[in-house]
Amino acid sequence: MTKNILFIVLFFLSFSVSSQKTEFSLISWNIKDFGQTKNTEELDRIAEIVRFADVIAIQEVVAGYGGAGAVSKLADILNRKGAKWDYAISKPTNSPKYVTERYAFIWKTKHIKTKDKGWLLEGLDIPIDREPFLLNFYLNEQKIAVVNFHSRPYNKDPESEIKALSGFVLDSLKTPLIIAGDFNVDERKPIFDALKSAGYSSAITNQKTTLKRSCKRQSYLNYPIDNIFFSDNIKKTEAGVIDFVKFCNRLEEARKLSDHLPVFLRFTLD
Repeated sequence: MTKNILFIVLFFLSFSVSSQKTEFSLISWNIKDFGQTKNTEELDRIAEIVRFADVIAIQEVVAGYGGAGAVSKLADILNRKGAKWDYAISKPTNSPKYVTERYAFIWKTKHIKTKDKGWLLEGLDIPIDREPFLLNFYLNEQKIAVVNFHSRPYNKDPESEIKALSGFVLDSLKTPLIIAGDFNVDERKPIFDALKSAGYSSAITNQKTTLKRSCKRQSYLNYPIDNIFFSDNIKKTEAGVIDFVKFCNRLEEARKLSDHLPVFLRFTLD
């Protein structure tokens, strides 16, 4: 009897361990003017902020000189901090003058693979100024698509871009999917209802993600416009904003890195 009980206990322990899902984390960050304006010290500070993540989605990579180099340097710095990383950079977006940017992904290679380097969603280059960048990742062989997106400013109708992106996602992308980026719209606005009705959730709610130019009433945070949306076959375990500022007297120095805070999502796949 004792042996039988021991066998049953060991069996269920073994089943529990083997069925435990691997947790992954993704950071989305609009790193202002990410290019030659970032020196090695600033890139190292950025690396320290994002190094815990498995996938990093970066918006506002400079399309001209310095943008691709800054991504490569950041990946190299991360490679010297204890894990192996790879990266992909989009082509410049097909955008109006002075709006063109690139997107970038950086990821740890231990449990994450890719079969290509991603592509801009060219079918959205008319309704969206900076057409999104899509890359399929394989997390322990499970496929997940991540869309990297930076909408136009709040006073230039970003809602129409979100509507176009939502329609494309719901019509064309059926895999587990994450949409990460700077939406320039609060996720509580009705424009996100189509995604939410289809089962998408936002990583954070009513959390400010942009930085003021100066502290006012001991507050340095402005608008809740950066977020991560994920389909219903992705299970959130934790999410939040990474506040690398913390105190008003550090705001000026922090803004040398970016005028946005990173958003993170920890998750498992069904």
